[in-house]
This record gives sequence, C-alpha cells and structure tokens, in this order.
Amino acid sequence: MAVKTFDLATFEEQVRSAYVDVIGEKLGGKVVGVSDEFFAEASNLIKPKPAVRELGRFTYNGAWYDGWETRRHNPEPADWVVFKFGVASAQIIGCEVDTAHFNGNQAPAASVECAYVEAGEPDASTVWDEVLEKTECGPSCRQFFVRAASLTDKSYNFARLKMFPDGGIARFRLYGRPKVVLPTDRSTVLDLASVFNGGLAIAQSDQHFGTTDNLLLPGRGVDMGDGWETTRSRLPGHEDWVEVQLGARAVVQKIVVDTAFFRGNFPDRVRVEGIDKTGAGSWRVLVPEQKAKADFEHEYTAADVLQNTAEPVTHVRLVMIPDGGCKRLRVFGTVA
Repeated sequence: MAVKTFDLATFEEQVRSAYVDVIGEKLGGKVVGVSDEFFAEASNLIKPKPAVRELGRFTYNGAWYDGWETRRHNPEPADWVVFKFGVASAQIIGCEVDTAHFNGNQAPAASVECAYVEAGEPDASTVWDEVLEKTECGPSCRQFFVRAASLTDKSYNFARLKMFPDGGIARFRLYGRPKVVLPTDRSTVLDLASVFNGGLAIAQSDQHFGTTDNLLLPGRGVDMGDGWETTRSRLPGHEDWVEVQLGARAVVQKIVVDTAFFRGNFPDRVRVEGIDKTGAGSWRVLVPEQKAKADFEHEYTAADVLQNTAEPVTHVRLVMIPDGGCKRLRVFGTVA
C-alpha cells in the first residue's frame, strides 16, 4: 500500500489547506453504522473542534472521553465505524488518526477502507477498498497519512474506520477532492465558492481563531466558532485575506459576505478581488472597499457596487480591513 506518513507541518501545507474533510460533521458527514461504542460515541470522531479531556468526569459506564471508545476484550478482530460523506462523492487524498487523551486505552492499530454505494448504505455485499493499511497507533498522538497519486483517481461516498482489536480514537479526518457535477445548462446560477460546487480556500494571511474552509460551508452556522477569524492587528495599513479557488471558471453576478455571529469582531471594511488564472490575467477589484456591519449578510450586485465582471474569474480574494471575522463567502455566477 503506497501510503506515506507525514509530519504536521507538511500535512497542513500539502493536504489540509488544499483538500476537504469529506466526513466532517460541519460538512454534513455522519456515522451510519458502528460495531460498539460502550464508553464513548463514534459521532465524536467527526466533530470539528479538537478533543478535550475532563479528569474526574465519569458516566454510568466509566470515565468520560471526547472520542470513540469501545468495551474491552473484543471477540472479533476489529471494531469499526462507517461514515457517509458530506459530499456526493470524493477522491481520497489522505487522513488523520488522532488518539488525543487516550493513553493506555488507545486503539493499538487502525485501518481505513472506502466504498462507493450507488443507493442506500453499505451492506454485506459492499466491496471495500483499503486506503490506509493496518497501522500502529500511538498513545495520545496525531498521525497523518497521504496516499500515492496513483491511488486517488477513484471516487467514494462511504468510509470505514477499523481499530484492532478495540480501544479509543479521539478524532478521524478524511481529506479528499469532492467530485463536482456541474449543470449542463450554462445559464444556471451557482454559488461557485461553495465546497459542494468545488470551491476551495487555498491560501490565507492568518486563521488564528477560525479556519478559512468554514467560509465555504452551507448555511449561516451556529456561532463564531464555524467562521474565519484572524488575530487583532496592530500595524497601520494591515489587511487580512483569503484566496478561494472557484469550482469552475465563472462569470460573477453576485457576491455575499456574511458576518453572522461576529458582533464585536467583524471587519471594519471588506474588499473582494478576482483573477482568471487560466491566462496571464491580474487581480482586479470586484467589490471595492465597503464598510462592514456586525452580524449581517452583505450582498453585492452589479446594481450597486459589483464591478469588473465582464471577464470570467477562476479565483477570488476576500480582504478584511484591517482584521476580524467572517462567517461565509458566496460567489454566485454562471460557468464560463
């Protein structure tokens, strides 16, 4: 199995910042089957926030853990949990297995399998492809794995995490490239920044309090925790920014910058720029600098401030002046 083990910095740069956690709870991923969850529920595996530990906290069954933990003495070779992707299907690039706070009760080893099911959910007849071979898990540590490029062409919509034979895993992330099916009618207006339509946050100045991938999620979220927020700047002229690769080359018709839940830490002003990277284009202003509001969905169209939209763009750049937080970025347009 051609899978490499990566360190945190390399994984962050080459995988986490360039692909999508396709089973993450915030993207709509969910657990659809589990062999056992006696001590802690498997749904904890896909929660967006890092696992925590509360020493001295107990449930009826034993010590409380923020992760998935099964009973001891499993008579089967492995415990397992099956996840349904939050996207229709995706090519799998790599994964993270995190045993945070499981020390002495961590899973000794784990493997990952994926399958594509045309309708319904996996059953006894489902054929599973191994994407991570059985690998030793250390106590309370994060491990990162990346597949060889030759293994990433096939698309899947379900994953199965196995741990041998039992124990605990805190978090599981499965990163991939969603397979996007764009409409054949080119007059259809889409949010091409949406992760469901292939949008991807590929670079940013800072994401100290909230990550840029949150900008491309559906809905308006639940609190400040599922948005993008930067540190407080102290230098004159500072600007924070994020660059988003659209799901397709697009003619822009409307841009939405949403500051939902950001009430004392929204940006003072915002600006949006675009570029067509299929040629020798340069960045051009789509939304000139605008005063921002707290907890508000700002819509920009050609009827008010939207400009320079005659030519298509492949990437947009949202600029916050000087810093702050935004919940969502929407870029509505037609496929060029």
